Amino acid sequence: MPRPVRIHDTLTGGPRELEPRQDARVGVYACGPTVYAPIHVGNARPYVVFSQLKRFLEHTGYDVTLVVNVTDVNDKIYAAARERALPSEELAREMTARYVEDTDRLGLGRPDAEPKASETMEAIVALIVALVDAGHAYATGGDVYFRVASFDGYGKLSNRSLADMDQGEDDVPGSQAVKESPHDFALWKARKPGEDTSWPSPWGEGRPGWHIECSAMAERILGLDFEIHGGGSDLVFPHHENEIAQTEAARARPLARLWMHNGMVQFADEKMSKSVGNIRTLGAALDEIGPDALVMYFTSGHYRQPLAFSEAAVDQARASIDRIRELARRLGPDGAAAGWMRTHQDRFLAALADDFNTPAALAELFGLVGEGHRRLDAGERFGAGALRDMLWCLGLDRLLEPDSERPDDDSLRLLERREAARRDRDFATADSARDELLARGWEVRDTPEGPRLVRAG
Repeated sequence: MPRPVRIHDTLTGGPRELEPRQDARVGVYACGPTVYAPIHVGNARPYVVFSQLKRFLEHTGYDVTLVVNVTDVNDKIYAAARERALPSEELAREMTARYVEDTDRLGLGRPDAEPKASETMEAIVALIVALVDAGHAYATGGDVYFRVASFDGYGKLSNRSLADMDQGEDDVPGSQAVKESPHDFALWKARKPGEDTSWPSPWGEGRPGWHIECSAMAERILGLDFEIHGGGSDLVFPHHENEIAQTEAARARPLARLWMHNGMVQFADEKMSKSVGNIRTLGAALDEIGPDALVMYFTSGHYRQPLAFSEAAVDQARASIDRIRELARRLGPDGAAAGWMRTHQDRFLAALADDFNTPAALAELFGLVGEGHRRLDAGERFGAGALRDMLWCLGLDRLLEPDSERPDDDSLRLLERREAARRDRDFATADSARDELLARGWEVRDTPEGPRLVRAG
């Protein structure tokens, strides 16, 4: 039996035990990016949190399906495409590829499914039709709105009063004039002048609202009443509140059992945000800091708390990585874990099982590192097995590879280029990148966590 796991549930306001619908299978849906610009460090936090959660749950014995969506149809994409004089579909493809390339560099593997809104239109329209037929939504002038007053449980996730529920749609020309109530939110938007993509629907050509996309994608892949729905705390309202309302109104069943939200990355006491202009793109941060230190930085704070982005925090993450690598250089080959190592490992896993407490888990990890150095100094010899298992849960087991077996950044970028070319079916570019990697002494090996580089020969 898998280890019992408790997670703080935003809906109930306290810890709840993870209860799979079937056997030990767990579905996790984490809201991904809206691809109108390169993602920033703050956008990467949920990607790291839920990738690590998947690893931990799998290590504990659960069969996990992680879904991270891509919102590639959105007002922000239309606006950004106009600024760059590009077709919106082209910009969305470009930014999606950039997002995949950047998150690949974190070394945490890909989610099991990465659905796009543009590829889920049939399910989206069907869900809206069900809401209209049930009286929970109404069409007006080619738009469709959710009738908030028809759903008694509205507000139960965010615990807000209706007076504090601004949907953020007031800036849409004419929206307030056609809504029955200012609290109603858009499910479908009629095509407007200047929008170069649209899809057919019973209400005319148009595109979905933001919130309905995730309800449809989550249900299509994971079904209803799945185990964990997650994302940043800035999505509690209106995005996740609206997901709950529209799914429960249409299906009379919960969308998810647990709602798990990570805190925001903060810079100079503000949430990192493109609109504020205080962003550090993930690609730039990876170039400057490196994937190992960046993942350690994210891991250093409890997922529910805000996380400050600062030079001091990054320097501490680098120092932590160096401590692990120093022990790795002194260890022998993998082998059975000594009793003292298992004690640290058990406490490490217990910390993660208690609301995914990565700071407490890291305390046990570095307790093992410190004790390991002391025992080596005293002449003991032992393998890295237990340490490798702990690092694998965090996506950092590559730290145990000898320096000569660790790919350099240029080779990792070549691997990313090869994988991007393969996804685009540009096999000539993929083969060229593979050949250049071989010339550097690396070959690509497919693993359950994705492609990795190993020494050729």
